[in-house]
Parts: sequence; structure tokens; C-alpha cells
Amino acid sequence: MKRHLESLSRFVLLFAVLGLFAIPSAGFSQDKASKIDELMKIYYDYGQFNGTVLVAENGKVIYKKGFGLANMEWNIPNESDTKCRLGSITKQFTAMLIMQLVEEKKIKLGKKPIDYLPDYRKSTGEKITIHHLLTHTSGIPNYTNIPGFWQDSTRNHYTVDYVVENFCSGNLEFEPGSTFNYSNSGYYLLGYIIEKVTGKPYEQVLQERILKPLKMNNTGIDKHDEILKKRASGYGKGLKGYVNTPYFFMQNAYAAGAMYSTVEDMYLWDQALYTDKLLSKKHKNLMFKPHIALGGGYAYGWVVNKMPVGETGDSIKVIQHGGGINGFNTVIIRLVDDKHLIVLFNNTGPTRLNDMCRGIINILYNEPYDPPKKSIAEVLVKTILENDIESAITEYHELKEKYPDDYNFAEYELNLVGYQLLAMNKVKEAIEIFKLNIELFPESFNTYDSMGEAYMINGDKELAIKNYAKSLELNPKNIHAIEMLKRISEE
Repeated sequence: MKRHLESLSRFVLLFAVLGLFAIPSAGFSQDKASKIDELMKIYYDYGQFNGTVLVAENGKVIYKKGFGLANMEWNIPNESDTKCRLGSITKQFTAMLIMQLVEEKKIKLGKKPIDYLPDYRKSTGEKITIHHLLTHTSGIPNYTNIPGFWQDSTRNHYTVDYVVENFCSGNLEFEPGSTFNYSNSGYYLLGYIIEKVTGKPYEQVLQERILKPLKMNNTGIDKHDEILKKRASGYGKGLKGYVNTPYFFMQNAYAAGAMYSTVEDMYLWDQALYTDKLLSKKHKNLMFKPHIALGGGYAYGWVVNKMPVGETGDSIKVIQHGGGINGFNTVIIRLVDDKHLIVLFNNTGPTRLNDMCRGIINILYNEPYDPPKKSIAEVLVKTILENDIESAITEYHELKEKYPDDYNFAEYELNLVGYQLLAMNKVKEAIEIFKLNIELFPESFNTYDSMGEAYMINGDKELAIKNYAKSLELNPKNIHAIEMLKRISEE
């Protein structure tokens, strides 16, 4: 980054000497905004983005826009004030509440959950700390990974104490502090601790301490029974197009992922983080301190790392987090050295938001960016439905040979096709797609993990074990493979 700033300084000096600074800076921002618009339009046209965008440069909003529909049944468009579910972006708000209570000496990072939750399981609660919960290093199993949770438990209207007792109190998967394993359970517990310490519901504490002071009037906890104006519906992509996502009782996501917001409100949040309005500089530094050895830079509710810019060899500091929950995929990226901000909310399920952000970042820094590519997954799905799996695989090889730069041939594209086929109970076709993925990406642990899942559904335990074992060989930290092999051995 230093080299980038030095070269930029020389560039500015040259222009000043030549007397060419008569061009207003707003002109540069407008040019960047048009490029961002062009980029996002292509992603929208390719069916890879449907939602809202906000981009700020040097603390000022230069671009905000909605793409596609917030509600497809009523033909209601997405706009910059459309409310979307945040998913795990909620965690940064939970972390902020915890740090406020730390600053007030009502919570200590080195204390244990049982110090605040006397009824919590002591055999595990006495081994972990608040710091472990914040950094996903506690070893508590992720409750959303429990087999059957998404099929059954997401629809049940559980109370918070019930979820804590039945889903967030399992045996530790590893020694606390020794490993990073992303766990919604940890942040669920943090929400419960906030309630016990303050004597108020999590939602009320969130409103009083963050949302009202910042005038984030379009942000809150998503509740199915409340009438919420301009709330987007969540969709997923099926084999025949978009479908409504299954009902999800949002309070079961709680302090780990139950919030909704708008891109405009997230801008208010971003700007407040540059001030001491919510938290002192000392405690903000602690909150944004990355724990690089564990989690690749996970701090308290945020990922903090470096990101390359274009092909310059320079990198910039990035504070970010993504979210995903039934029908929604979200991301907030803060480029704090220059006060840039990118917020993307998508309401048609998982998509490549990081690729979009990289393009926007390169535009902000006047670097070339890669244009979007068409999804090979959509082509294959159409061919499978209209013809058969053999035709689709033949088509894949032909397109890859003739048009290698036009389509996205990444591993995740085939993985997406496989899981869409599993959802349609086309298990044999899914297995053939996963076989192709393994053939093309033999060193990826995820391809074998997916194949193991397909064989399990197909009732072939021997091949499921073989593929899960191979996945674990390639990635000994693949918790899903460990859990599945254990589950198979116990059956």
C-alpha cells in the first residue's frame, strides 16, 4: 500500500505542476459510479445479482441503486431503502454490544459464560471465555450444522433459553483457543449473555445502544408476524427458475443472524465506526484486532485482512463480513484507510458477491477489473432438464474448449448444479456432476465432501465413507466430514 500511495502522490504532484486540477473531483466520482453501474448491470443481466448496492468513496456516497425485484409476485422493484435480511452481518452488532459492556466493566473478555449464565452447562462453560465466543475459537458445535436443523428446527418457534440448552451446549469439538471453527452457537450465547447482564431483551438493547443513537430507523430484528414496509422477499434458484425460500423463524437466528437493514442504514453504521459515538478508540482497536493465527484474521464480529488491488502488487486493509440466510446473501466491506465502503444485498440466495466487490474495489482505485462471466451452471441445468446428464457433460467440455473466457468454469459452479439436482431428487444425475467436479478439481476437499453427501442420500455408505475420508485427508479440519464419518459409524 505504501508503494501505491507514493506513486499516487507523484501522480498528484505532476498534475498540480501542469495546472490540470481544474477538473472537479466530483467528475472522477461520477466516472467511477458509471463504471460500477455498468459492472452491476452485467451481473444483473447474467442473473447473478438481484438486490441493492451502495458504494462510498472517501466517506461520501457515490453510488446506490436497486436491481431486479424485491417481490417477484407483485413485481415490486428493489430500491436503496429496501429492507433485506442481514444474516451473519448481525454478528458485528452483537460484538459491538459486548464491547460496550466490556468498556462499562459489566463484562470481561477473559470471563467464562457460566459467570453470566449460571444455568449453562458447567463442564463446557468453565473451559471457554467471552473472547473464545467472539473469535469462533470456543469449540462449541455450530448449531446450524446439526443434522436436520435446517429441515426441522428452523421452523419451530423456540425460546432463547431452549435453543441454548438444546443446541448450544454440546460437547466441545476441540480445546478452546486451539482452532478456529465458525460457529453461530457462540454468537447466540453472546446474545443471551447480553440479555442476562443488561436485564433487557437483546432487541431492546440493540435499539437503545446502536440503532436509535445512529438513527438507523430501517434496521431491526426481522419478525415474520410484523408488518414491515419495503421488506424484500427471499428467493432461491431451482432447476426451473426462482422459487420462494422455505419459511424460517428468524428469532432462531437471534444474535447470530436475525437482523434486517438497508444499504443506506449500513452506511450510517459504517460512518459511526470512524467516531467514538458508540465505543472508545481503545476498545474499537481491540474489537478490530485480527487473530491471524486462527481464522485468517477474524477479529470480534469482523474479518480483518489485506486485499490486493488490481495487478499493482499493492494491497489495502479490509474490514468485512458476509451473511447468508434463507434467500439472502449480503456483504459489507470497509476500506478504512481511504474511508471507502461497499455494501451488497442480494435477495435471490447465494451468489458471488466477493467477485463483484473485487471489481468495485479496482474501479475505486482506478485499476482494471475482470468482467463478469456467464454461469455455466445455468447452461448445464437447462440441458439436463431438456435432454439428459450425458448431453450436459458433453456440452460442458465443448463450451470450455471453445469459450474458456465467456463462462465461469469454477469448481463452485458444478457444485451448485449438483446440489440443485439433489434438491430435485435427481441423485444419480448429481453424482455424475460431482464425479466431473472431482475429475477437474482432484485436490479440492469440498468436491469429495459433496460426493460423500450424494452417496449418503443414495444409500451407498461405503462410497460415502470413502469420499468423506478423502475429503478429510485433503483437509483435516473439515468438521463436516468428521461429523458425517462419526454419524455413519454410529448407525
